[in-house]
Amino acid sequence: MSEFVIEALTGRDYDALVDLWAAAGLPHRPRGRDTRNAILAQMALPLCRFFGARDALGDLAGAVIVNHEGRKGWINRLAVRPGARRGGIARALVEACEDWLQGEGIGLVAALVEGDNEPSQRLFEACGYERDDTLVYFRKVASPDV
Repeated sequence: MSEFVIEALTGRDYDALVDLWAAAGLPHRPRGRDTRNAILAQMALPLCRFFGARDALGDLAGAVIVNHEGRKGWINRLAVRPGARRGGIARALVEACEDWLQGEGIGLVAALVEGDNEPSQRLFEACGYERDDTLVYFRKVASPDV
């Protein structure tokens, strides 16, 4: 795939986004953080953006979530449809995140990548990100659906 357009996603894109996550193998929590209402609320946050890559037919081929808290930017849930991989979509989505964060005055960008997701690790390294194994990730989950 060589033709695609990066644009901000809206609530109209919810079903296509969930379908993309499933196709790309990302977990989906339909009773928790990924309900339509939860995603729409997140899309409405001023310090958060959902970007999508549309193919020549207008279908969602890739997507990413980017946000910040005023100090550090975070790239989350980067997904590309399997048939559209290796065409520059993931890199273009990362660049869209970086551009938006730069416009927000954010100069530090981070991404959490699961340890067994080697393709994503290689992507971020190819985009100039440094791996930092000195950090330990802690979390507290209210329920399995979160």
